[in-house]
Order: sequence, then C-alpha cells, then structure tokens
Amino acid sequence: MIEATDLTKRYGGTTAVRALSFTVRPGVVTGFLGPNGAGKTTTLRLILGLNTPTSGTVTVDGRPFADRPRGLRHVGALLDAHDVHGGRTARAHLTALAVSNGLPRRRVAEVLAEVGLAEAAGRRVGGFSLGMKQRLGIAAALLGDPPVLLFDEPLNGLDPEGVRWVRGLFRRLADEGRTVLVSSHLMREMEHTAEELLVIGRGELIAAESLVDFAARGRGPGVTVRTPEPDVLSARLKDEGAVVRAERDGSYLVTGLPAARVGELAFAHGVRLHELTPRTASLEEAFMELTADSVEYAAGAPR
Repeated sequence: MIEATDLTKRYGGTTAVRALSFTVRPGVVTGFLGPNGAGKTTTLRLILGLNTPTSGTVTVDGRPFADRPRGLRHVGALLDAHDVHGGRTARAHLTALAVSNGLPRRRVAEVLAEVGLAEAAGRRVGGFSLGMKQRLGIAAALLGDPPVLLFDEPLNGLDPEGVRWVRGLFRRLADEGRTVLVSSHLMREMEHTAEELLVIGRGELIAAESLVDFAARGRGPGVTVRTPEPDVLSARLKDEGAVVRAERDGSYLVTGLPAARVGELAFAHGVRLHELTPRTASLEEAFMELTADSVEYAAGAPR
C-alpha cells in the first residue's frame, strides 16, 4: 500500500505538488492521470525517495521507501526506459541490479523470459527499440518480486501485442495482491487497464475514485442524433424533458431519454433520422472536462 499525507514539493517559487493526500490499495490496478506538468513524475519520485518532500509524508507499506535497504525487494519501478547504459547488455544491466540488491542471479533469466527478451539477453541496450527498452524496464521492476510496483508511461513504444501483454501483466500482478500504480496520458488505454484512478492537476488532487465513477462525472451517457429536421425533433424531445445540444460536427447530443424513445418520437412525428447512436460515459471526456483548468499548455483553436 502507498499512503501520502499532505505531500508537498516546491522548487524555488514553483510548487510541483501541493498537499496531496491519497491511498493506493493492493489488489487493484490504479491509474495515475493528469495533464503535462501536473506533477505525476514528481509524485512518483517522492514515493521512491528520489526527491525529498518540502512537507508532508509518503510511505510504502507503512515506511518511507528510502528507509528500506535492498529496495527492489520492496518496490519495483519503471520511470524512464531510456535511463540505461547503452553499452551494457540486457543481461549485464539486470545482473548489476540483482547483485546490488542481494537478489539471486537466476532472477535475471527468469524476468527476461517473462518480458519476452530472452533471445535479446546478450544484445547491447543501445541497439534496442523503445518497445524493447520498455520491456527491459519492466523486467527490472519485476526483478525483486516486489509487493509494490510503479510504472510511468509503460506503454510508450509498445506494439499492439506488447500493449495487450502489459494489460494482462498488470492485471495478474494486482490479482496476486500487489499494489500497482500506472501513470499514463493514454485515456483510452486506462479504460482497459485501471480499476481505480488518481487524477491530479497543477500538483493538486482532483479525484481519487473508481474509473467508473470518474467517467460518470463527465457529460455522461446520451444519444447522438443526425437529422435534416433538427428543429422539429428538438421541440418534441424537449417536450418530454430531454436536453438537446448541437455539436460542432453537425450532430445533436440528446440526454435525458434513451435511444429507443428518441427513435419512437422521431417516427411518430415523421422526422427522418440519419443517425441514432447511444453514447456511453467516456473517461477521456470526463478527464478533459475536469482537468480543463489545470492544463499548463493549452493549444488554441485552429484558424
């Protein structure tokens, strides 16, 4: 378990993390989301003791991680897949980590096989693709068979097979009772990976809840409608209590009525429909809406 209480980190006049309090529970995959510059990487470094908090505390299974000798037995982490000496082989890189953490050397071959790099064990890391480096970073995180695992953007550079494999890996690790925290900017991927979410913006906590509950905080479910007679249909829908909103692409979003009832009303009043599509709650839409005020660099609309 990871627990943070009023965690704050300042760099001069900049506050990267401000009074963050959260708990990451074992047994579930927790997604860690936020816009660029939100403080995600700083928070991960604070958890790992790579940075010292200005104030507040963060513990791993009840103790600051920096107080634990042979840390790979307690926490495995992938922060930067490029942070590997390019002149070393994959086997040599993991062997050095195993020796320094008092781990049996047999673990090197075991984790290389687990991540699909057994045949590349003798190759120098400098010649690896980004996807291969990601797999090597995951192997390093698994080396000590730790109860807590942190991953920062682990899907970058992975092909579809690799993404599917990582999903299954995270699910298996959580099912084994481990604490799994995955930081990512890929909203659609988090919908397939995470069960719980931590969402931050400008270093402050926005949400700590299940993925389903967070997605429901966005615009929520509705019905997308296209018709050449929008005024007539809108009037009939509003008579039944629906809310109708015009979208930029020429369609209309209807909320407050199920798709079947929208279709029935259109038929009853002779309104032609070119599209009638139910829409479920979207994690990406909820994220964009709830973090809109926390985006540090927002692009303007195209001219």
